[in-house]
Amino acid sequence: MRFTLSSTALSSKLTALSKVISNNKNSLPILADFVFEIEDNILHLTASDGENTMTTSIEVTESDGNFKFAVGNHDLLEAVKVFSEQPITFEINQQNNIARISYQNGMFSLPVENADEFPKAQEVGDNSTCFTIASDILADSINRSLFATAQDLLRPAMNGVYFDLTQEYLAIVTCNGRKLVRTKIFTVKSETPSSFSLPKKPATLLKNMLGKDGGDVTIKFDDRNAEINYGDGTLSCRLIEGRYPNYNGVIPQDSPNQVTADRMALLNAMRRVLPFTNGFSNLIRFHLENGTLKLDAEDYDFSKTATEKMSCEYNGQPLSIGFNGASFIEILNNFDCQDIVIQLADPSRAGLIEPLEQPENQDVLMLMMPVI
Repeated sequence: MRFTLSSTALSSKLTALSKVISNNKNSLPILADFVFEIEDNILHLTASDGENTMTTSIEVTESDGNFKFAVGNHDLLEAVKVFSEQPITFEINQQNNIARISYQNGMFSLPVENADEFPKAQEVGDNSTCFTIASDILADSINRSLFATAQDLLRPAMNGVYFDLTQEYLAIVTCNGRKLVRTKIFTVKSETPSSFSLPKKPATLLKNMLGKDGGDVTIKFDDRNAEINYGDGTLSCRLIEGRYPNYNGVIPQDSPNQVTADRMALLNAMRRVLPFTNGFSNLIRFHLENGTLKLDAEDYDFSKTATEKMSCEYNGQPLSIGFNGASFIEILNNFDCQDIVIQLADPSRAGLIEPLEQPENQDVLMLMMPVI
């Protein structure tokens, strides 16, 4: 059994798939393998950790039939990732369970295993929901949300990315009790509302695999599993069980004090002030009045203080409110707009942060709880 393909194409795919494989000792040793399956001159590559299974495809330049085998991930990946672009040929001897891999200036061999022993991904049931979303929109939404996922043993649903499919929009939400990110996508909706919580690991894998080519992603899910088809790959994963909290209930509906500021100017000012905060609270206090935002930080234990002023547009009453500076910087880092709008009610209620100009057919909102 023999096939030939591009070394750089193989290296790229294996590098992406390797992130699925668990670094801990697997309950099934074969989960440390890549599965190779040749079918009609297409190589299908699969990796899994038992709960998440990713498959991607490469066209081979030649092959002598349809077959499959499994091979350990580490040695193969370490070898192929340092190749320059060149043809690489696999010859599989199933009697001796050996793969001989030859290239321009040499060869190496590795043991192979029976791919039939590799566990199959959990299938989505017949009673499922399906929707399609643009890959760039999904990648951006996940990317801006991941930092606000929780690590909550009592409410495990909050430990992932929540997809809330309604009759008006798809909301992609993360919340850890102190920060919340919600992206409404108005081009995706459903007559029958449904939802699921995607664990952080498959969400991260998916974000890294999605391109900016404007292709579509199809997501099919039931109450236990999801199957996500994108470009030349598929990700199957187990979902987080449990009800997600009512995220809309924590978003203030009336915040009369509104700040409009240059995002990078505010981000850089907070970075300069943050080293002078107390290391436990990271408290930076915002003072707003007459078109001026003043940032104050202090750590009396080490006799450190800092103050910085910047201009802004402010509509509201004079107000002082404290935020965790490190967390607020995270929020600012996860916008890609020029100007932001901060909506505030009083020093004890959450602040809402939005881009001044929303992405087309979307509504992006982040929430930050104050430090009182």
